[in-house]
Amino acid sequence: MDINQRKEQFSYAYIYAVASTAGYSFQIAAKPMDFDGIDIILAGGSGTGIIRYPRLELQVKCTSVNLVSHDIIRYSLPLKNYNDLRVENVQTPRLLVVIVVPDKLDNWLTQSPQELCLKYCGYWISLRGQPPTSNQTTMTISIPCQNIFNVEALTTLMQRIEAGET
Repeated sequence: MDINQRKEQFSYAYIYAVASTAGYSFQIAAKPMDFDGIDIILAGGSGTGIIRYPRLELQVKCTSVNLVSHDIIRYSLPLKNYNDLRVENVQTPRLLVVIVVPDKLDNWLTQSPQELCLKYCGYWISLRGQPPTSNQTTMTISIPCQNIFNVEALTTLMQRIEAGET
């Protein structure tokens, strides 16, 4: 497997670990959805809200480049992905999740009998409603470092979807 395939699989493992701990199902999107910018679908919930079983679609990127500057993650997103994620007329909310890993592959994961540690962290942002751009190839996205994709954040996001918020 080349390094980009490893990054993709590692980022899926990160999201799978968060989703399963939070109690949501995880599905890798079929290829036709991937062409629409969707990599992963998360679903589940209590079934008691306005939306009985909320769903969330994710576009996932993984990088070993240090993107942190002044509590902001700056990620250069391909223009196609930017346009796929900024649309408003979709039924299921979409997020961009950027997983940042160490530069050295051997440092991505540490393990002992007491713990399994995935390094470093994932960050999320909604681009829904963002304006079109005149850029031709990429759009630099600024993600607040506080937007950590973790169990608490995913649970809150899914509860908001279940409540009918977009």
